[in-house]
Amino acid sequence: MSPTGNSGSAAEEKRSRVDPNSPLGQAMRDYEEHLQLVLGRSDNTIRAYHQDLSTALEGKTQISELTLEHARDVLGWAVENEASRASIARMVSSLKGFGGFLAHRELLEANPVSSLKAPKPQRHLPRVLREDQAKELLDAARERAKSEANEADGAKNPRQKALAIRDWAILEMLYATGIRVGELVSADVADVDLNNRYLRVTGKGNKTRVVPFGSQVIQALSAWMDARPALLTTGGPALFLGSRGGRIGQRQVRSLVQRVTSEASGPTLSPHGFRHSTATAVLEGGADLRSVQELLGHSSMATTQIYTHVGTERLQAVFRQAHPRSGADD
Repeated sequence: MSPTGNSGSAAEEKRSRVDPNSPLGQAMRDYEEHLQLVLGRSDNTIRAYHQDLSTALEGKTQISELTLEHARDVLGWAVENEASRASIARMVSSLKGFGGFLAHRELLEANPVSSLKAPKPQRHLPRVLREDQAKELLDAARERAKSEANEADGAKNPRQKALAIRDWAILEMLYATGIRVGELVSADVADVDLNNRYLRVTGKGNKTRVVPFGSQVIQALSAWMDARPALLTTGGPALFLGSRGGRIGQRQVRSLVQRVTSEASGPTLSPHGFRHSTATAVLEGGADLRSVQELLGHSSMATTQIYTHVGTERLQAVFRQAHPRSGADD
């Protein structure tokens, strides 16, 4: 009996990498029938489990060949071939479910892969802007805003002027504060305190925090607040407005950041890349991890610790200067 229908069964058996007439192949068919009739899994789910098991057990014929060592080798191969985390997690679930079924049917004494865990993926270090690259990008944004503003004045187009200044202010704010793109677009005019140089944002878990900014943001924001009425239609209290006058959306901000970073000499980044760059700059400037955690609004220090890689050069410099055996005078 087919768990996915007669025509589906023939197709699956033809594509299977496990001999359907072998003891292992028969056990897989029984398992798929169990998934459908007992557990009520959908056809798509059963098809996915079949694909996972067929891939993991390719060339195997005996039930006893399902071992923890072999399963770990399969997952290692998947990681090396850059399989997605979701695909690897599903493979683990498929193997553990099949092992449990075999143990329940007493085809094996126990589930041999009950302790199987997906290998931790390599944590890729985030791409960031160096200080000189950030300066180049932000200086260009400021000059672009001035140029567009001058042309707009000549053409009597205040909307074009407003958009150019808005883009400059957004980039300055993102780099200065390290806030999330969602926090940026949800901010209101009332959340800005130019006198005390801070922005109040609402982050994950509806938690509110205050992030500081400096003189460059003040310049950009002051110019934006003067130009903002030229765009305003339905945006109401929103700090940043879209081209149609309503509250700006995350997609517009992502498009802006990707465009300006692709035009600059540094890496092409998303708004989250700006966030990484802020954390990197603050740490390289001597801040401690706890301060960076508060600035970024991380609930766990473990999330912040990824940025410790940026201190490598700084640590090496300190070592060369302070350690008597560093060889700095050689």
